[in-house]
Amino acid sequence: MKYPYPQLKPPSFRWSAAQGAEPKVNEWIRTLSSEEQTVDFSSVDVTILGVPLSRSSISASAASENPEAMRQAWKAFNPYHLEYDIDLTPLRILDLGDVRQHVTDIPLSHQWITDAMVSMRQHHAHALPIMLGGDHSITAMLVKGWKQAHPEQRIGILQLDTHFDLRSLEDNGPSNGTPIRNLIESGTILGEDVWNVGLHGFYNAKSLKEYADQKGVQYVTLRQVREKGIVSTIQAALDDLSGKVDVIYLTVDMDVLDIAYAPGVPAATPGGMRTDELFEAVYLAGSHPLVQAMDIVCLDPYRDIAQVTVKAGVHVMLTFLTGFMQRKAQHQK
Repeated sequence: MKYPYPQLKPPSFRWSAAQGAEPKVNEWIRTLSSEEQTVDFSSVDVTILGVPLSRSSISASAASENPEAMRQAWKAFNPYHLEYDIDLTPLRILDLGDVRQHVTDIPLSHQWITDAMVSMRQHHAHALPIMLGGDHSITAMLVKGWKQAHPEQRIGILQLDTHFDLRSLEDNGPSNGTPIRNLIESGTILGEDVWNVGLHGFYNAKSLKEYADQKGVQYVTLRQVREKGIVSTIQAALDDLSGKVDVIYLTVDMDVLDIAYAPGVPAATPGGMRTDELFEAVYLAGSHPLVQAMDIVCLDPYRDIAQVTVKAGVHVMLTFLTGFMQRKAQHQK
């Protein structure tokens, strides 16, 4: 078995292991070395996987550079959330490296992404996977991999996004504008098992809303979110999904944030979420027992300013893990 299975390659750099009692995030997350051919996954709680694909984006994007950019930014964070008084260091987290990508063959790259998810479910199904994209096309491939590994499971999607991502596959193919439609039309998920939170403004065609209505997709605009509150909105989504599905997949498109908070996304827009709203949403998702996987997509570090968006992305990941830590603590009581 190649590192640690064939679809993956080691990250381009490795941080030093923790030296003191209070490690930084980069010292706390374990990174495999290229020499490790046999890995004991039994003690791993969470895996991190880079999915560096952005050639499938509708607009020009360097989201493929995001996994490395987020890893580089880990050194600015402590694995302790002051406001929740939660120490993350008891969590055992393993950075698996990146899914291999073909230079020009997007369908092959997509297949490798699907195969990587299948391998993760085969080798360490108990560990919660967090995927660092990459553009939003990767979500369809990752969820298809989950479904392939667990065909008996009904999968729900909690999507935090400015866009429906329901564009026509005939016009756009398996791009970053079509992942949810791809999953619905492939029969991987049901439209009614999708909750999209954060839609706003002038960034979706009317025909996409009509398609969402036709397929039963449940969506909450940002204006509605602010009328109801982010906590009650996300709780309603989780409550509804948990009554129907076996597992919930959380996908966070960083363009859900306002351009002021996320200049480093390919489709940055005014009128989006604030970071505190997004952090609250992912904390709640992380604390829910059915949320078993998460991805962070459409973060382009080449467009970023002073790491504003990259640091927001790391904060999203760590806040989700804070909710996950809370979940584990409640389960152990």
